[in-house]
Amino acid sequence: MKTAVRTSPGALAQAAALLRRGELVAFPTETVYGLAADAGNPRAVRRIYQVKGRPAHNPLIVHVPDVAAARRHLRHFPPAAAVLAERFWPGPLTLVLPRGAGLCREVAAGLDTVAIRVPAHRVARQLLRRVGRPLAAPSANRSGHTSPTTARHVRDELDGLIPLILDGGPCRVGLESTVLDLSGPQPVILRPGAITRAMLAGVLHQAGLADVIGDATVRKDSRPPRTLKSPGRMARHYAPRTPAYCFTAREASRAARWLRRQSAGFRAVLIGFSSAVPALTSAAPKVMRVLRWPRNPIACARRLYTILRRADAAGAQVMLVQLPPRADGLWQAITDRLKRATRELPR
Repeated sequence: MKTAVRTSPGALAQAAALLRRGELVAFPTETVYGLAADAGNPRAVRRIYQVKGRPAHNPLIVHVPDVAAARRHLRHFPPAAAVLAERFWPGPLTLVLPRGAGLCREVAAGLDTVAIRVPAHRVARQLLRRVGRPLAAPSANRSGHTSPTTARHVRDELDGLIPLILDGGPCRVGLESTVLDLSGPQPVILRPGAITRAMLAGVLHQAGLADVIGDATVRKDSRPPRTLKSPGRMARHYAPRTPAYCFTAREASRAARWLRRQSAGFRAVLIGFSSAVPALTSAAPKVMRVLRWPRNPIACARRLYTILRRADAAGAQVMLVQLPPRADGLWQAITDRLKRATRELPR
């Protein structure tokens, strides 16, 4: 199979026809590129799992063009969902709610809940309207690998496995959506993203609804595979192929000592913030390349996966990745992705 990358207006019609026939298509969203299939077609959805090499217990996110379409495919749409959808849809917020008719069990890994959202990207919304069906769409990459934020990233991983990639340019947000579970007695964040806890709580509070939001995103508390309710919950995820280790600014000296202990010819790529980079590189000549995180969290999120992919392509034995100095707001989501993409620095 030859994979076409297209941007022309006619590509939307081609993509819609392919999806209605049960084929897979990669398309852009504001978060990352998605690998789409008709969410009501079990065979097509199983093909997503096959192409990605994705574990069958890891559910998918369903994309719909508007709130009305979401309501049609859910058994229950509580007041909190209505309030949050009015404020944040279209946008990078996924809600976990009781699955209704028209969505196959495979999209939810057999659960009676489903993760659903309305994307904000113009191409994504045009495609959804042309297809006329909800689309299951995890990130368009091999399972566990670094997420794609350009059409080229998708082609690098899935060339020859799918017929078409819709090129909508670089993704504006660059991080997967926030996932909020509204299927239980209390709202719980399952995956942090650009829509932060404070933003969610503020909207619920203004509407007079319960604004206490739980957090199930801590790595050590990740649910066992049988009970995953959304994507992004695996302890090992978003990972480059090169072994990658994380460190904080306080651990820069320890990272330098660890590098010095490695054998001659050992080479590492360093990704860090400007303040910590000089101390580590001056003490560790084994660093072959240095990449810097933007200090603005919006810019850092937008470039996160591109920088990781660039470092991965350098041909080093390891990547050393500095974690953000803060863990609030959008930095929380960035830290979450980096911790899941890396291992702790060896001692």
